[in-house]
Amino acid sequence: MKITTVGIDLAKNVFQVHGVDERGKAVLRKQLKRKDVMSFFANCEPCLIGMEACAGAHYWARKLAQFGHTVRLMAPQFVKPYVKTNKNDRNDAEAICEAVSRPSMRFVPVKTAEMQAVLALHRARQGLVKARTAQANQIRGLLAEFGIVIRTGISRVTGALPEILEDGENGLPGMMRPLLAGLGSQLKELDRQVAELERQITLWHRDNLHSRKLQEIPGIGPLTASAFVASVGEAKSFKNARQVPAWLGMVPRHEGTGGKVVLGRISKRGDTYLRTLLIHGARAVIAHVEHKPEQSDPWLKGLLARRNKNIAAVALAAKNARIAWALLAHERGYQSDYVVQAASR
Repeated sequence: MKITTVGIDLAKNVFQVHGVDERGKAVLRKQLKRKDVMSFFANCEPCLIGMEACAGAHYWARKLAQFGHTVRLMAPQFVKPYVKTNKNDRNDAEAICEAVSRPSMRFVPVKTAEMQAVLALHRARQGLVKARTAQANQIRGLLAEFGIVIRTGISRVTGALPEILEDGENGLPGMMRPLLAGLGSQLKELDRQVAELERQITLWHRDNLHSRKLQEIPGIGPLTASAFVASVGEAKSFKNARQVPAWLGMVPRHEGTGGKVVLGRISKRGDTYLRTLLIHGARAVIAHVEHKPEQSDPWLKGLLARRNKNIAAVALAAKNARIAWALLAHERGYQSDYVVQAASR
């Protein structure tokens, strides 16, 4: 009994394993406790292992690869069509085993521990930024109930709050002043934590050659560059540059039948965080072009003349994603005047 392909349904404590031989016949159906997974696969001959790209998948992929196994991660939505009848752990493992053997299956690159650590900084910063915005809006809303209006912007809230608390003629009740002072302190602490995480991300960015290379692209700064490098991983896992914006959900949906294809809105699939960073960077470039049109790229200037700013921002973000992939895949530096050479026949 030689197992050639294995599907693992990951869980917190009990993992379901399904294995088949070279003819596709099921030869292994087993439940493994978490503590027994490593020893079980250490004693197995090298084979193809499939898992869904979920929490802990990259960790297990790195660990099992150390035993000589070929590990492939797949998006859960690509595995779902292979689930037969009722959904349970046993059927899920069988579906994963079936899906990983398909030649047309798309796989998720396995991230290193360093990449996951960088992305953890980004996710923590994202959560703190969201909490900081909510805290500032709460302070602004509470003050509006007493007729005190603060202009939009977190810096305006932190700047105006001390003066509001010291003003004895603004009609604020006594109990509101210590409450607002406490909320203001929390806002400053959130702001400090965000700045600290940004400092750590910037330090990693400065030590990473690939991340520094991407920063040369207009519209990509240290945050976007570090997130792109950590998220993409091995750039050559994408066949070409067009696959990157499609992976990030920045291409139109395709809906068609009878030979007629209709292009809709962008799909918004994939990594929402990275897509947001790229689009925000593109908006900053467009804002700069509006103030200094003489310094703008002719391509972008022509695009803005034909389309509105939102469409232009997504198009520029998709273009920057393709350029970033090219720099990483071909190991070259950014050149604003680079022209693709036609392949010689």
